[in-house]
Amino acid sequence: MVFAESEGQGALTRLSGELMGIASRLAPSLGCGLEAIILGDGIKAAAEDLLRLGAGTVFAADDPSLREYSPDLYQATLENHLEGTAHLTLLAGHTFVAQDLMPRLAASLEAGLVTDCVGVDVTDSGELLLTKPVYGGNVVAQLRVNTPTRIATVRTRVGKAPESPGNGSGKIVALSLASSEPRVRVLGSEVEGGSVKLEAARAVVAGGRGMGGEAGFEDLEELAGLLGGAVGASRPPCDSGWIPSTSQVGITGKIVAPDLYIAVAISGSSQHLSGMGESEKIVAINQDPDAYIFKVADYGVAGDWKQVLPAFTEGLRKYLRSQ
Repeated sequence: MVFAESEGQGALTRLSGELMGIASRLAPSLGCGLEAIILGDGIKAAAEDLLRLGAGTVFAADDPSLREYSPDLYQATLENHLEGTAHLTLLAGHTFVAQDLMPRLAASLEAGLVTDCVGVDVTDSGELLLTKPVYGGNVVAQLRVNTPTRIATVRTRVGKAPESPGNGSGKIVALSLASSEPRVRVLGSEVEGGSVKLEAARAVVAGGRGMGGEAGFEDLEELAGLLGGAVGASRPPCDSGWIPSTSQVGITGKIVAPDLYIAVAISGSSQHLSGMGESEKIVAINQDPDAYIFKVADYGVAGDWKQVLPAFTEGLRKYLRSQ
């Protein structure tokens, strides 16, 4: 079963599609069917997408009270549906919602849980094998879960949405909401940062300690705007107050895997690489030619970002004008 999430106008997230690809690959080896479960408000289109991606049954709780994530309501609704299930493998994205919800659910269902997985496979003997980075990303561990119910949160870009999706012939089953009164209510929300969410951006321009101060991140904002992306940072700029902590990329921040990641004045610590190492293309700009970031970058420029970045930004602007 895939725990799917929606975004925007009820559209299925890209990560949920990737999870469906992983689950469709695992299900035959585990000898089970493929189901999905989704909670939210106005999620009909997302539920139909899950059918097209191969789910035989989609359990959907569609209610205005689920518009914002409610820990109590989400947990109780999932518990009511999953209690009594003899054997279950539940995959969720390694998102803020799932990082909070899945440990709660694992505790109540007495299920084994592995978070932040970068690999999900089945051994020849039919055991589920989960791979995740440990010790700040310096070591990769492979884990087996012995409980009948197994839960895993998976990073983005670990899987791909099915290339040959199903015909959508499955069924959508309405899920009843739990009757318990939530202890936490959202009174309001305020979006911090740009219009593009960092973890959902297809392009991320990130700055490090070498930016020198808050002013340098304004240049990154300009480039990210041209790319239709978001601005990120390593931990030192966030600790120094140059940029909000919500922009931090790394093992203690957000995990991102955009199509393009531009690392500006970032040395490349293991903690930071753990948060962006799965990016499709990595471009590094650093005045230290021996910086570790160059070892993982697809393209690198050894030079002062104050000279390199403006020229790159202007070149991109001219290119976009010519299109």
